[in-house]
Amino acid sequence: MRTLALTLTILAGPVSAHELWLAPESYTIAPDATVMAEIVNGTDFVGQSLPYLPQQFVLFKNYTPAGTADVAGRIGDRPAAQIPTPPEGLNVLAYQSVDNRVDYDDWDTIASFVEHKDLTGFYDAHAARGFTEEPFTEVYSRYSKSLIAVGNGQGADARTGLETEIVALTNPYTDDVSDGMRFQLWYQDAPRANVRFEVFDMAPDGTVTQTFYTTDDQGMVTVPVQPGYAYMADAVVIREPDPALAEQFGAIWETLWANMTWAVPAS
Repeated sequence: MRTLALTLTILAGPVSAHELWLAPESYTIAPDATVMAEIVNGTDFVGQSLPYLPQQFVLFKNYTPAGTADVAGRIGDRPAAQIPTPPEGLNVLAYQSVDNRVDYDDWDTIASFVEHKDLTGFYDAHAARGFTEEPFTEVYSRYSKSLIAVGNGQGADARTGLETEIVALTNPYTDDVSDGMRFQLWYQDAPRANVRFEVFDMAPDGTVTQTFYTTDDQGMVTVPVQPGYAYMADAVVIREPDPALAEQFGAIWETLWANMTWAVPAS
């Protein structure tokens, strides 16, 4: 497998899109401790913490070496995920939101988003469907995961069935990451080849850096990582919504956001 070259690195600043991610209070915990993780909407590792609201998600589960369980909670809980004495090993939280809508106010915002997420082919597809460069409504959904080590942290990530999904092929808590971490990006039943894979890394001092990568022809990418850093990866699919969804939300485009958070232990 080849390692994809970095295409752009910038110090994090304002961007044209907001991610939704799972933010554990700690990425490594003892077996008798409690997994505590927030659902956060924002960017650059800064955003608004969302409460536990079942009406806002389709799926919220914890995948562990001992099996899979729903993330239970009470309406309004913050942090949204509170899992006492989780199974030892690699715990993978997975969250799928319900569909939501966004109404764009101007074409420049749309163009900025398309450029930022490198949504190749959007302009041609937009014109081919008979649309002009005017603001529109979009329907979107989120597919977020987080890797948490409980005790020995042993185990492996795998596909959970999310419609779009990042799968970690490296366990950052037990594997050698000196040559980076490997990931595979999926959409439905196929790897997403040759698309943007965006990574935010947060240094121990809180500095956030944004880096763009590109998946290979198998949807794979290798990301350099450093001890003591936290990371977030993100990738977006854009497609024409099915007629029922388009009518429900008054939307002409649909986006699906894959996200993953993890950390590399300091020692």
